[in-house]
Amino acid sequence: MAVDADVLLDWFSAHGRDLPWREPTCSAWGVLVSEIMLQQTPVVRVQPIWHEWMARWPVPSALAASSQGEVVRAWGKLGYPRRALRLHDTAAVIAREHGDVVPSDVDTLLALPGIGAYTARAVAAFAYGRRAPVVDTNVRRVVARAVHGAGDAGPASTTRDMADVEALLPAEDAPAAKFSAAIMELGALICTARAPKCADCPIYDACAWQHAGRPEYTGPAKPVQRYAGTDRYVRGRLLDVLRGSEGPVEKARLDLVWHDGGQRDRCLDSLLVDGLLEQTRDGHFALPGEH
Repeated sequence: MAVDADVLLDWFSAHGRDLPWREPTCSAWGVLVSEIMLQQTPVVRVQPIWHEWMARWPVPSALAASSQGEVVRAWGKLGYPRRALRLHDTAAVIAREHGDVVPSDVDTLLALPGIGAYTARAVAAFAYGRRAPVVDTNVRRVVARAVHGAGDAGPASTTRDMADVEALLPAEDAPAAKFSAAIMELGALICTARAPKCADCPIYDACAWQHAGRPEYTGPAKPVQRYAGTDRYVRGRLLDVLRGSEGPVEKARLDLVWHDGGQRDRCLDSLLVDGLLEQTRDGHFALPGEH
């Protein structure tokens, strides 16, 4: 079984979402920012923040010239705010070493701070139209079902997953790049984890999972992620106080955000270690560079 590239590309042309970072006028910097923001964050939450960032920081040097505190504040409620600091570091390197232009080569992209295998290949494909296997959760699920006849992909394997997608890509750069976007979109809109819309799937007739009778996934169970009460939740509550303040705040204000003092202090310490907060000489706390 294989994925018919022509059929998938036709479907994507007709049904792909109209997202701002897919516009032909979007810069490679805009694509890079979107890819960092979209990690573990839904499109609907990313879009308004992405628009704000691109209006405020249209090129890497503009972001690099801002303080880390400004960047963390502008990140808002996207979650995983260390991504904001990594993007700030990446912008500085692009401005300083690459003439304010995001590199197009995967290996050069991988050398940037905080840029991993997925992001480097996504930028190469989506910003520069290069042939590169772009593998996320949605792509892995489509390949597992359509190619391998399994209900889900199971544990990730970078080598295997890359090879699977590499084998499906058209030979030429432009259709391969569009294919990468299309198979990801298919997983996001049609071949979803819990309620796949198989009747609307363009590759239904050739899907190995359908031919196998849609067997249930029997591999290792995925951990159920909760948010409320976790350290990530408490860290977000602490950061909210700083984002809503015009300057450093005393420890007593931070103590009010969570009842468990041990967990709260642990989370505060982790924010300091990550560089998302700084402590002043008088014991107050502030966003980086804002004291």
